Amino acid sequence: MVALRYKAKISGVADCFPDDVVTNLDLEKIFGVSDDWIQKRTGIRERRKLKDDQQNSDLGAEAGLAALKQANLDPLNVDMIVYCTNTPDKLLPATACIAQAKIGAHNASAFDLVSACAGWIFGLSTAQQFISSGRYENILVIGAEALSRFLNWEDRDTCILFGDGASATVVSRANIEDKSEILSVHMHSDGRQGHILDIPAGGSELPSTIERVQKGENKIRMRGKEIFRFAVREMCNSAHEALAFNDLTLDDVDWFIPHQANLRIIEAVGKKLKLPDDKIIINVDRYGNTSSATIPAALKEGVEMGKIKRGDLLLMSTFGGGLSWGSALMYW
Repeated sequence: MVALRYKAKISGVADCFPDDVVTNLDLEKIFGVSDDWIQKRTGIRERRKLKDDQQNSDLGAEAGLAALKQANLDPLNVDMIVYCTNTPDKLLPATACIAQAKIGAHNASAFDLVSACAGWIFGLSTAQQFISSGRYENILVIGAEALSRFLNWEDRDTCILFGDGASATVVSRANIEDKSEILSVHMHSDGRQGHILDIPAGGSELPSTIERVQKGENKIRMRGKEIFRFAVREMCNSAHEALAFNDLTLDDVDWFIPHQANLRIIEAVGKKLKLPDDKIIINVDRYGNTSSATIPAALKEGVEMGKIKRGDLLLMSTFGGGLSWGSALMYW
């Protein structure tokens, strides 16, 4: 284990979701599938959708400002913004820079981090390293997605899963006496499996053309069964990795916060880890899969509801396109 100079902790957490709600009944009108059918497959009842005049950066900036307020931190005291997203406002400039201007964090460096649904975990690791090295004191890690604009609305298998939303965490230098501490973050990727979940066109390899747009090649495509098997296996493996790295066991964990992809995956992971349902934070039923925003949004909800308390041991595990996956263990 590498000795770290400083401890890092999460000092603030917040989220921001669009007001517009897309229910299963709304999707029934499009696809002819029932609310019961969707809930049995996914556990999702509704998800949020951006208004036409809203942008990814609007959600990210609002969540970021709320997290800074909770941490009692002025935007000018933010050293860095790590903006985790797969659905940027533009390819250039970085959405992190657009959000930085909206937040007023003019002293912060800012960059985007693209790692699909594993984005926030990867961003958390990035922030922890900069804090632990002594280079920075306060870093804003934002996970924000405008997934509705990258969905093929003729593909019910993806449209029922995803929603728009943002969440943000302030990662700060912790005092020696602080109970709060990020113990470790673990990241993995396997690019050989990238084709299982991707957006084929829109990049430099396959620039968007009329023909590619008409074919829906600029939209999300996914092989659901393969994703399910991969997710359950690797979320469990990375959870065990984090615990073993810190000489802790599942009995020590107060709360498990998984990536909110769909309820069937969460339940399968919980069962395989032998975790009781009342130790798992779940909000996928109301927001769907918001990719990089899911884990901190679930964390925020657990704290707000009074479930998660300072000093609790939190285990987090995620997976996403890339394929990428990882875990984090911390004392809240």
